[in-house]
Amino acid sequence: MPRLTLVVPAYNVQSYLRECLDSVLGQDFGDFEVVAVDDCSPDRSGALLDEYARRDERVRVLHLEQNVGLGRARNAGLARATGDYVLFLDSDDTLTPGALGAIAERLDATGDPEILVYDYARTFWNGSERRNLLRAYLVQEGPEVFSLRERPRLLDLLQIVWNKAYRRDFIEKHGFEFPAGYYEDAPWTFCSLISAQRIAVLDRVCLRYRQRRAGGNILRTVSRRHFDVFDQYDRVFAHLDAHPELERWRPEMFRKMADHYLTVLDKPDRLPPDARAEFYRRAAADYRRRLPAGFVRPPGTQGRKYAFLALGSYPALAGVKVANKVRRTVRTQGRRQAGRARDAAVRLFYQAQLRLPLDQDLALFSAYWSRSYACNPAAIDAAVARLAPHIRRVWVVKDPAAPVPPGVEVVRPGSREYWAALARARYTVNNVNFADEMVKREGSVHLQTHHGTPLKTMGLDQQRFPASTHMDFADLLRRCDRWDYSLSANRFSTEIWERVYPCGYTSLETGYPRNDALVNATAADVRAAREALGVADGRKVFLYAPTHREHHAEFTPRLDVAALAEELGPDVTLLVRGHYFYAPSPELARLTAGGRVRDVSAHPRIEELYLAADALITDYSSAMFDYANLDRPLVVFADDWQIYREVRGTYFDLLREPPGAVATSQEELTGLLLSGAWDTEETTALRAAFRERFCEFDDGRAAERVVRRVFLGASPDAVPVVPLRERRAVPSPPEALAAGRG
Repeated sequence: MPRLTLVVPAYNVQSYLRECLDSVLGQDFGDFEVVAVDDCSPDRSGALLDEYARRDERVRVLHLEQNVGLGRARNAGLARATGDYVLFLDSDDTLTPGALGAIAERLDATGDPEILVYDYARTFWNGSERRNLLRAYLVQEGPEVFSLRERPRLLDLLQIVWNKAYRRDFIEKHGFEFPAGYYEDAPWTFCSLISAQRIAVLDRVCLRYRQRRAGGNILRTVSRRHFDVFDQYDRVFAHLDAHPELERWRPEMFRKMADHYLTVLDKPDRLPPDARAEFYRRAAADYRRRLPAGFVRPPGTQGRKYAFLALGSYPALAGVKVANKVRRTVRTQGRRQAGRARDAAVRLFYQAQLRLPLDQDLALFSAYWSRSYACNPAAIDAAVARLAPHIRRVWVVKDPAAPVPPGVEVVRPGSREYWAALARARYTVNNVNFADEMVKREGSVHLQTHHGTPLKTMGLDQQRFPASTHMDFADLLRRCDRWDYSLSANRFSTEIWERVYPCGYTSLETGYPRNDALVNATAADVRAAREALGVADGRKVFLYAPTHREHHAEFTPRLDVAALAEELGPDVTLLVRGHYFYAPSPELARLTAGGRVRDVSAHPRIEELYLAADALITDYSSAMFDYANLDRPLVVFADDWQIYREVRGTYFDLLREPPGAVATSQEELTGLLLSGAWDTEETTALRAAFRERFCEFDDGRAAERVVRRVFLGASPDAVPVVPLRERRAVPSPPEALAAGRG
């Protein structure tokens, strides 16, 4: 029998669940079990739990057949607990290193109390952490084991269950279980604390309580379900009625009840406006019905609110709140006005356009900060033209000479036409974010396509690597709040996007539309790509596409490409693709004049370069994930891997999980390419595993999937994903040339 059982319910937490379970299974204390409960989660939480159970026998998984809510999911896990003590851990929170060892040691030192209360810290999206403000209540004073009568201030701690270890026989003796509905922690916490005879405390942060910015706390949802709080306090007072020996706690429970009701009324994100007066009447009725004899109201503002409850005077309470709100609004508006001193004429024009109706058939597209017609937005645009021709397609493009397809209108950033389209378009599509000034209008649809599968850290994770960015993360999240949909090419990306951009969008696991051109390519497409580049038949083509490095001001290939081309000989053409963040390289221009090295940094469609190449040489670029769809050899040149990981951070170890051959020096790379070690049975197996993980949704119909869902309102499964093993193979350059000759 284990010392500890951790009950971990899971529902819609696929982006946080790994971090939670890793924090448990990585503890230095091992005498525990995890009872993980999949509360019929619609995402992949259940599959992730099964994955961990296969890897670690301490994890047992219970899959519920229907969603029952947090309280009942905990009950289901509790029924299967076998440990001496039960701990409840929410699946988006984490244990601190050494927490379980410290808890077990404290339990031993205090002679197995019925409840051990330990501390927690709130963690925020910006990386900050704040310890429980009432941590002083957990400092050891007097006897190491005590009853609540000796330390009644423990009732003022947040009414939560996940900062306590409960002796299992104590739970069973009293028959404690979680009720259904909101605020399920209140009756459990209060009834267990007032019933316990032996309590101990641990003045140590054992748990990090994640403050999710969006979608994490169901209590921040405007709903009539907040009326559940009345049922929860019915249970608390029923427990008091059933146990006369606990009568001394009635005034304290009354105070907690009144405070809780007032908190629900005070929070703007709880009750629908038309339900507030009804809630107040029920709260006032409970107040008058349960008022203990001789009860003394608290002083100050809170005491006045108690008086309003006693009188049943909702208008008076609401009046106080309105006055406070007015004062706050005046201060806030003053700050905002000071920060919005911009071009008055443009602002007024945009505001005027915002007052006009949305154009239901207008879609505004942009890619790479309006550099060109490219990437996922371009592939979606082409699919819109085919599948939804009634949509008017407008692109934001800086360069007047940038090519766009027929039927596409172009506006320049900052022009009146731009602001008009931004204000009135029902659909906005981008692979980055539009300007901060963009107003997200009700009824509009904003589609974030992204522009790669992330190897390097993104979004909020970049806070851990300040040398890589000067981003204002609060501004970033305000921009991301505008998203309605976020595209993903694989489950790996979905988990990361949802965690590092914690906003209220819907993830669309459609695949990347830009990769349709790769997956659907024919032998003729491959030949055309090589002919457009002027590559002679029979020549081997290696595409070298390194990523951007924040610590480099300009593009300097880490390879001596001239020396590499010389070593590879006259039958090899080396294409070099610099990152779009960099200006054209004079050095590459000089080498291109020699013939065997070609600077293709300005080529408008990288997909054509992929089709022309026999193999891709890259470092940490997301190009590897796209190119893998062709099932052609990939070579990783990682001469500065440790520096890159430390400066930018990565999500997995590319040297341990590569898509093919790896070289850490130019000499090693040259040897690989000359010996043929870049394309072997071993590298093919590595590529197959890589494709299985990262190419799962790129089946050639991603753009259609997006357009039917977002623009035409089809169901999510209208265009099923073709499994990887059933997809048609894309011809390699030698196969394409042979087919052309045949």
